[in-house]
Amino acid sequence: MGIIELFLLAVGLSMDAFAVSVCKGLAMKQVAWKQTAIVGAWFGGFQALMPLAGYYLGVQFKQYITAVDHWIAFFLLLLIGGNMILEACREEDAASCCQPGADSLAAKEMFLLAVATSIDALAVGITFAFLNVNIISAVSFIGVITFLLSGIGVKIGNLFGAKYKSKAELAGGIILILIGLKILLEHTGILG
Repeated sequence: MGIIELFLLAVGLSMDAFAVSVCKGLAMKQVAWKQTAIVGAWFGGFQALMPLAGYYLGVQFKQYITAVDHWIAFFLLLLIGGNMILEACREEDAASCCQPGADSLAAKEMFLLAVATSIDALAVGITFAFLNVNIISAVSFIGVITFLLSGIGVKIGNLFGAKYKSKAELAGGIILILIGLKILLEHTGILG
């Protein structure tokens, strides 16, 4: 997996965290850099940890499913991307983001949000076990990209509202599906 593919994958994975960060920013009266860093650290940290966990889980089964690994990678990315596209297409207004306490950065709430937004990264980590990926570089890259985009999401949400939430999820879903398709086409010999 090349650097451009990894970058696109990191951006695609971070879109759920970005969307939640936009909602966090929307709920905050004013945003300080400390709040931006806290949100970024939670989401970036979990987006890095989950694919690492998925990778080690996938390595345990790699020898048994090597012949179909490209199909597994494709279907996991298709499922994750499709789910993100469906979420983006649902009618949801800005008020639904701003439930009471939505501006909270309490550890319990941030933990739950970080886990919820990074479950798809666990599945991607499983696909990393079947691909030629330097896992430490990949998870570090994903974590940093998510940290940055989550911080940007908080600022955007605070400045502009939830206008870009569904567009971000839609873009992320499309990117993941395209990467899954590319993996499938490369491993079946259709794409050089």
